[in-house]
Amino acid sequence: MTDLGLCRWGILSTAAIARKNWRAIAQSKSGTVVAVASRRIEAARCFVRECQAHTAQRQVPDSMDGYEALLAREDIDAVYIPLPTGLRKEWIIAAAEKGKHVLAEKPAALSADDLEDILSVCRRNNVQFMDGVMFMHSARLPLLRQCLDDGQSIGAMRRIACHFSFLGDDSFSQKNIRVDSQLEPFGCLGDLGWYCICFLLWANHWQIPTQLTGRCLTSMRGERSETAVPAEFSAELLFPGGSTGSFYCSFIAGHQQWAHLSGTQGNVFMPDFVLPYYGCEVAFDIEKPTFLVNGCDFHMQEHTRRVIVDEYASGHAPAQEINMFETFNKIVLTREVDPLWGNISLATQRVLDQLFAVSK
Repeated sequence: MTDLGLCRWGILSTAAIARKNWRAIAQSKSGTVVAVASRRIEAARCFVRECQAHTAQRQVPDSMDGYEALLAREDIDAVYIPLPTGLRKEWIIAAAEKGKHVLAEKPAALSADDLEDILSVCRRNNVQFMDGVMFMHSARLPLLRQCLDDGQSIGAMRRIACHFSFLGDDSFSQKNIRVDSQLEPFGCLGDLGWYCICFLLWANHWQIPTQLTGRCLTSMRGERSETAVPAEFSAELLFPGGSTGSFYCSFIAGHQQWAHLSGTQGNVFMPDFVLPYYGCEVAFDIEKPTFLVNGCDFHMQEHTRRVIVDEYASGHAPAQEINMFETFNKIVLTREVDPLWGNISLATQRVLDQLFAVSK
């Protein structure tokens, strides 16, 4: 099935994010890109030429004229699909039916029902499905889990807040696919809110909220869009046991991507929970402030412990996106499909669907 112990990848589409994942595959020890497909072969050739010049694969990948041609190849084990959400189900199912394992961008589907269809086809063909949330593969997450569950670092979880935003320019608000309701109907909720929902669910051991509210604060409508999509969204969630969560995602606020987890004894702050700040370490701070009163003296004292992991922000092992492909490659090479990743996507999709529905 494999060539020299490598997972052989095909890429469907020349979307910008595919360049980052091209590099991650090339930097992995167990994978290589074999072919790239586009609806226009010249776009595929340009993509391969530019990416190969920046970060070379083991051999120059082929450029394919159309997605069907790539899926028909027998020398491809897995496909990465960064196509828009509105087009993705068709091609994930087509790939799975050809026996290809699938790593797809998020949101995973247009609805939980669609994702259940996708997962059913993947199970029937014994292929892996995984969405492309890179932070789930960071070495920082297991250390954070230990701190959240040790009963001492922050005590009992009470509140989580997340924020993920960037400022889109005038061109973005008119021409970007993320403001086109046919291609990306969830807008910022799907593009940015997916990460926040995933993190909130992870922190709560994948328990589904018992109550939730969502509100679209601002909308955008691209020049080719039939309807407006969320450009600014806020949400509140209540989890079993009484802990709460909130998040804000936006195309109209500057770069922020922080998470704050509050407990009965302390709190954790990460300023970069999605895309680690550039460097060779990732970290989070555990804060346990104390309030002391002595006569007329009132003091709030800071007590902070920094937890650091040796992990590059991007481009060099062990960056989280490279870890993601190493994990996926191992699944393919050992033929041990892991349903966990599809279940994670489905839980996230169900919450996203509910928030989108109640915000209308």
